[in-house]
Amino acid sequence: MKFINIILLLSITSSLFATTSLIEYAKEAGLKPIPTDNKELAKLIDPKGVITPDRVRLGKRLYFDPRVSKSGLISCNWCHNLGLGGVDGIPKAIGHKWASNPHHLNSPTVYNAVFFKRQFWNGRSESLEDQAQGPIQAGVEMAMDHKVLAKRINSIPAYVDEFKKAYGEDIKIDLKSIANAIATFERTLITPSRYDDFLNGDEKALSPKEQKGLKIFIEKGCVTCHNDIALGGRMKPFELNSKYKFRDVGDFVENNKIIKVPTLRNITETAPYFHNGQFWDLKEVIKEMGKVQVGYKIKGDKDNNTLSIKIMPISLNYKEVDNILEFLKSLKGRKPKIIYPQLPESSLDTPKPK
Repeated sequence: MKFINIILLLSITSSLFATTSLIEYAKEAGLKPIPTDNKELAKLIDPKGVITPDRVRLGKRLYFDPRVSKSGLISCNWCHNLGLGGVDGIPKAIGHKWASNPHHLNSPTVYNAVFFKRQFWNGRSESLEDQAQGPIQAGVEMAMDHKVLAKRINSIPAYVDEFKKAYGEDIKIDLKSIANAIATFERTLITPSRYDDFLNGDEKALSPKEQKGLKIFIEKGCVTCHNDIALGGRMKPFELNSKYKFRDVGDFVENNKIIKVPTLRNITETAPYFHNGQFWDLKEVIKEMGKVQVGYKIKGDKDNNTLSIKIMPISLNYKEVDNILEFLKSLKGRKPKIIYPQLPESSLDTPKPK
């Protein structure tokens, strides 16, 4: 009922409440855990039923194979290193011939990207399958001509056999099918954390300080952008309250007022931060967001059964920053076990790297 929902929302603005109330309030605020039920999870990461062990195995090999690039040196793992939180750990992406990203864009993590509603910082792709085609062809990234790519993979007998096994005898091995296989592997890169355990009902999964940080995270309106399962991954306005400190580094913010919200999952592992990689200290990131964006304050009148939301700049004191930071640490997830694959050997017909 409406009145019950209002009381639930108002409970967070009062004194400390029961753990179960925080769990329910977090869900009411738009936060969702990674499901523990395999069928429910499959609906999210594999809605079209495309994931099979053979496709994941093939996609994993291609993800780590540098022959997908023109130089034969750069793999998907180059920028999205699965041993480094799914990122490269540098402010702006570096690609073919040591070229840096012309917009000074930071490489976002590939972990949990399956939950993102949009891909790339400007949201130009809606799916992992479409996104995977971009870096392969981009001149400042892998710089691979799609015709040469198809010829290179088709010249490797083991890859041809694997494609047929995974997709059928009639599969056409080209940029689209190669990207599809890579994306299928990426769909399995999910990292449930103690935060998910908490929202799934384990009241002891988060410490009292982490729970306090979660409460502040909701109260201050951080959930306006960092919500749902991904805790980000949607297109949202940036610089709602003031100008971002390093907005002049690169040209992205100046030309685009809407930006994809980065996920907060595994955030302690994915420095440097922001689209242009200008912050290394996560505590400073929280402070900056408090200045740049706006949040809301919930006020209510139980007697009159009314609820009001006031939009206002986020004001964070040092204790609140510290508590939010503690909460963010709980988002470090359990990674799937990744063993570097042995890649199939090239043939004499394989196009040489350039």
